[in-house]
Parts: sequence; structure tokens; C-alpha cells
Amino acid sequence: MVIAATTDFRAAAQRRLPPFLFHYIDGAAYAEVTSARNVSDLATTALRQRVLKDVSEINLSTTLFGRDYRLPIGLGPIGLSGMYARRGEVQAAKVAASRNIPFCLSTVSVCPLSEVAEASSEPLWFQLYVIRDRGFMRDLLAQAKAANCSALVFTVDMPMPGARYADLRSGMSGRWAAFRRYAQAATHPRWAWDVGLLGRPHNLGNLAPVLGHSSGLEDYIGWMARNFDPRVCWNDLAWIREHWDGPLIIKGILDPDDAAEAVELQADGIVVSNHGGRQLDGVLSTARALPAIAERVKDNLTILVGGGVRSGLDVVRMLALGAKGVLLGRVWAYALGASGGAGVAKLLDLIEAEMRIAMALTGSTDVAKLDSSILAIGREH
Repeated sequence: MVIAATTDFRAAAQRRLPPFLFHYIDGAAYAEVTSARNVSDLATTALRQRVLKDVSEINLSTTLFGRDYRLPIGLGPIGLSGMYARRGEVQAAKVAASRNIPFCLSTVSVCPLSEVAEASSEPLWFQLYVIRDRGFMRDLLAQAKAANCSALVFTVDMPMPGARYADLRSGMSGRWAAFRRYAQAATHPRWAWDVGLLGRPHNLGNLAPVLGHSSGLEDYIGWMARNFDPRVCWNDLAWIREHWDGPLIIKGILDPDDAAEAVELQADGIVVSNHGGRQLDGVLSTARALPAIAERVKDNLTILVGGGVRSGLDVVRMLALGAKGVLLGRVWAYALGASGGAGVAKLLDLIEAEMRIAMALTGSTDVAKLDSSILAIGREH
């Protein structure tokens, strides 16, 4: 299959991956309304086309949390991404480092933090969930420090997992799930050889101390249900600050009042996110939530955003709506699933090229100066 555009990776990933893995990343909560809104609301955000502007020099570089990056994008945390290609988190982290963009490793990665950090030539970001066992959280924070992670992304929108019916239908969870997964792997021999056989071990590397080194997907699903902490509140972030002195980014903000709380607690940044529509269905898309949040917090912290971004054009839209940077989600998982690290590298090249075109045709020359002036507000129809 010829990959000509960023949107081609989804179909390529669907062909290569067993259904339980494809639908795990592709699916969302309940009727998947918010997931669809993330894409459609962003895609229908109209831009102003401008002409006769000198766009011969375009600057895409940015600074986030004291570090200079080539592009205002990063690879956001994707659970189980090590199952999408052989040692998938390692492959993706290497590509991100080669492109000088951040890579954020999920708590529930297949490859442990130590393995990914050793393979990457640049410091990682590490994503941490709110879990009941504070001792285990403290150990993970210590590991992140030892691995020289340059930022902590603290995900707060999962006091309990959302209802993801696609996982029950596909075999990721539910009755006879293990048998169904093995049967699907048998009908996808390329994946079965590259990842199923050569990509071992498949245990959840960061959770091995509590799950054991032979843990599998059943342990992952059960651990999530048992260990996310519904009692967590804003005051608990003070505990995180006691054990982490680097940049702290709070992921899962969708309301201006919560963004203001993050400012009060002196977070360094937030990620405007609805977890890709995988938690509470029916909430605002990130493209619709972002402007009000940006207006509320202004420059008091760094605003990142994720959700629905499928192209470099979408990245430019998000920056115009008020973000300083964009964390890619599903789109890089599709690329990894389609062709491993080579797919992620091609995705990033396409996004960079699309950003340059979008900026040139809106008369923009510096990502740091992108704002709502390039939006055709009220002219979409």
C-alpha cells in the first residue's frame, strides 16, 4: 500500500495488525461520539488564506519546558505501543530523538522505561497515572529521575477506566479473549512473526514489579480496573511535587476552571485532552475546548493539546487555537503499526511538510506567532 498522506497510515495499520490491537487504539468510549468530534471539529476549523506575503523563510522550531525542539509536536503516551511493532516504544523513541521532538513513554508500555531511555539519544518524557499504591508511584518517579526524564506528564482524567465496548467486541477483553487473540494472530503472520515471536517479552515492563515478569494482557486489564484511584483530588498533586522537581505537565484538562486550578498549583504545563474520546463520551472536542482554556490561563503555563490531530494542517490549527505544542496520539500509533519506526519517521516528515505548506498559504512564518488571526472565525459556512 502506497502511503501518500498521513491519513493513509490508519488503513495500512488495520491491514497489518490483529483486530484486537487495531481496535484497541482505534476505538473509544460508548458510542465514540467525542472521538469523532475530535477529528471533525478540528477538520472544519477554517483558516484564512493570505497572499503576497514573503514566506521564503519559515521557522517551525519551538522551546518547551526549557528545551529546544525542531517542531512543536511530540509523540504522546500510547499504552501497549510495544505491541504495534517489535519493541515499538524503543523504535518510536529513537525516531523522535532523531527528529528532535519529545517522546512520552506511557506507564503501561510494553518496553520498560530503562530500556527505552537507554535506546534513546535524547531525554524522554514519562507519563504517570494516578494509582492507589503510592509506594509504587514513588518507585516509578525514582526510575524517571534515574533515567533523566526531562518532564513528567501526570494523567488525571482516569479515576476509573471508561466503557470501551470495542475492546469486548475485538477480543482485547471479555470471554475467550486470549483464544480470540491467538486466532487473530494466526491470520496476521507478518505481525505474528515480527512482534508476536521476535518482539518478546510482552509483559508490561513498568508494571513488572507488581504484576510479575510473565504478565500479559489479562493482567493489564485487571490491574487498570483495580488500581486507578477514584479518590484523587487536586491536593494530591502536592505529593507529586514532593517527589518530582522537574517540569510537571497535567494531562486531561478540558475545562477552564480545572486549567485555573493547575495554575494555582504551579504546574508547568497542561495537556488539553479528553483521552482521545476514550473516557467520557459526549464531552467537548479538544479543538472546541482549547480556546476558552487558553483565554483563561493565558501565559501562566504552557498549553499542549492532543486529540483528533491527523496532519500537519491540524497541528497549525491547534496552534492557532491557543496551544504551544501538540501531542500526537492515534496517528503515530497507526504509523507504528503500519511499518514500525520507518512509518513513524515518514509520518513526521509528512507532518513537517504539511505544516510548512499551511503556514505559507496563511502568510505565516513563525510557529511562535501563530494565533487566531489566521482563523476564518465565523466564516466556516
